[in-house]
Amino acid sequence: MTSHTEKEKKEPDLKVKLGPLILKNPVLLASGTCGYGKELKDLIDLKRLGAIVVKGISLEPRKGNPPPRIHETPCGLLNAIGLENVGLEAFKNEKLPWLREHKLRTIVNILGNSVAEYQKMAEGLSGLEGVDAIEVNISCPNVKEGGVAFGTDPRAANEVTRAVKGACDLPVIVKLSPNVTDICEIARAVEDGGADCVSLINTILGMAIDIEKRRPVLGNVFGGLSGPAIRPVAVRMVWQVARTVKIPVIGIGGISNFQDALEFLMAGASAIQVGTATLVDPGASEKILTGIVDFMVRNNYSSIGELKIRD
Repeated sequence: MTSHTEKEKKEPDLKVKLGPLILKNPVLLASGTCGYGKELKDLIDLKRLGAIVVKGISLEPRKGNPPPRIHETPCGLLNAIGLENVGLEAFKNEKLPWLREHKLRTIVNILGNSVAEYQKMAEGLSGLEGVDAIEVNISCPNVKEGGVAFGTDPRAANEVTRAVKGACDLPVIVKLSPNVTDICEIARAVEDGGADCVSLINTILGMAIDIEKRRPVLGNVFGGLSGPAIRPVAVRMVWQVARTVKIPVIGIGGISNFQDALEFLMAGASAIQVGTATLVDPGASEKILTGIVDFMVRNNYSSIGELKIRD
């Protein structure tokens, strides 16, 4: 019979280091798919996860894009929410206290239309109890202004990263856009700008047409495609970026089960984010975490880093 001590020795070390940020495991909830955390409180044990990345926050509240905002596609979802959010002050006063009270590791996704706005967001979050890191959204494809311009221009991406990093005392994660010719060039630019980590990929720009009405389905015309359809693209980009930069990489894109998550970890990601799958099954992230642990135990992996394919 296996003793309790022997069993404990076989438990893998799930801790991950994302620059200065250390998390107890590599499974995170992706921004825009889990609200501000409280929305899932009765559906999932949020404390089991490595961290939650809250819905993107801007300086002022945003109403978002006109409806329709969401359209299901084969193996995916088109969304054009338009970064609707409560704004920085309401987040600090109304949303953050609950996250802090429940001691959830919290990464705040921020956005802006100018370098100055990103800088003010970073300043406004710096030193706040309950905020563990910032994820800088330079890559939202469904907003008509801002965002996407920074994510596709290496110099602009570098400038935003430097501004955010210089304005706060928090670990800075920069979320990269796949809607570029060379994502490695953008990754190098934000690494040079001082980013502690990169996360990728954000959604892929897409469109759907209602053939009966002869017009675009989404009120914004274009939207961001997420879900299993984009996973092979995301895995490829994570593989490339992980071999280009020295900072840690967080993998995102169509992760629906633990096998998908393991692909990203083996490709070079230090952690992963679960997004669209949470909309289908709120408990998907917990199942993914359990599956990763079981796989590691079965195959005698002792740490997350051992999963990475070595060239």
